[in-house]
Amino acid sequence: MEAASPAGPAAPQPRAPGAAGGLGSLLRGLKGQLCTWSILKTVALGQMLSLCICGTAITSQYLAERYRVNTPMLQSFINYCLLLLFYTVMLAFRSGSDNLLHILKRKWWKYVLLGLADVEANYLIVRAYQYTTLTSVQLLDCFGIPVLMALSWFVLYARYRVIHLIAVAVCLLGVGTMVGADILAGREDNSGSDVLIGDILVLLGASLYAVSNVCEEYIVKKLSRQEFLGMVGLFGTIISGIQLSIVECKDIASIQWDWKIALLFVAFALCMFCLYSFMPLVIQVTSATSVNLGILTADLYSLFFGLFLFGYKI
Repeated sequence: MEAASPAGPAAPQPRAPGAAGGLGSLLRGLKGQLCTWSILKTVALGQMLSLCICGTAITSQYLAERYRVNTPMLQSFINYCLLLLFYTVMLAFRSGSDNLLHILKRKWWKYVLLGLADVEANYLIVRAYQYTTLTSVQLLDCFGIPVLMALSWFVLYARYRVIHLIAVAVCLLGVGTMVGADILAGREDNSGSDVLIGDILVLLGASLYAVSNVCEEYIVKKLSRQEFLGMVGLFGTIISGIQLSIVECKDIASIQWDWKIALLFVAFALCMFCLYSFMPLVIQVTSATSVNLGILTADLYSLFFGLFLFGYKI
């Protein structure tokens, strides 16, 4: 019988360090950083917001393309009325410094500017569906991310790494590519100028959304979620109501109302109300930038719906 080796017959053999071991260690480290409750909760909440955004996009496209209903301000007005009835009334019954009248005395002009930015952002985005496609609107609105990061840098004193700046550059390159693709596709259909107008409206609306989101993060984290939603509901209703009476009276009068159109308006308003109600909750635990990155999956959802519901060709 042979003698056993000094290390024993079952002694483990030493593993030579190599690329495989280094890669495994890197993947385990990434898993430990990414698979945390905080990250998973942020991703899950972001997907909920994405579905709300996708719902507003689909209903807007159906109204514009199938029923020729061009009333973006009316759509937004219904949402602001819901916010007014729920959150502004809630502020009215509060006492102390959180009361509606007390807030108006101190900061009414700031919320007028915030309401104006939010109303016009909604108006420009929904109006863009009259000129360009669902997928283009959803992809181009990512332009709001670099604008949001720039505003967060100066207003909220957020700081970013080089990888963040590289990602912004890629985002801007994608925006330019989408605009160019829309112009080329529009030339084939003799609608290039209309498509370009739609793309410009989306870029302007995304920039105003960035302004609104930065203000939202500041108010939600420094003050309260109810104050933000209540004041946006109040001034959003007033501003959108005035603009509605000026620019959309004829369009509203020409609508051939039936249950399908009414259902689309209700669906749009409910999706917007859920989006406005839940977004401050997500921003409280993350940031406006993280939320806007998380809801980019709405672009993917809109792409699938555009392919199957509207027959788009990419």
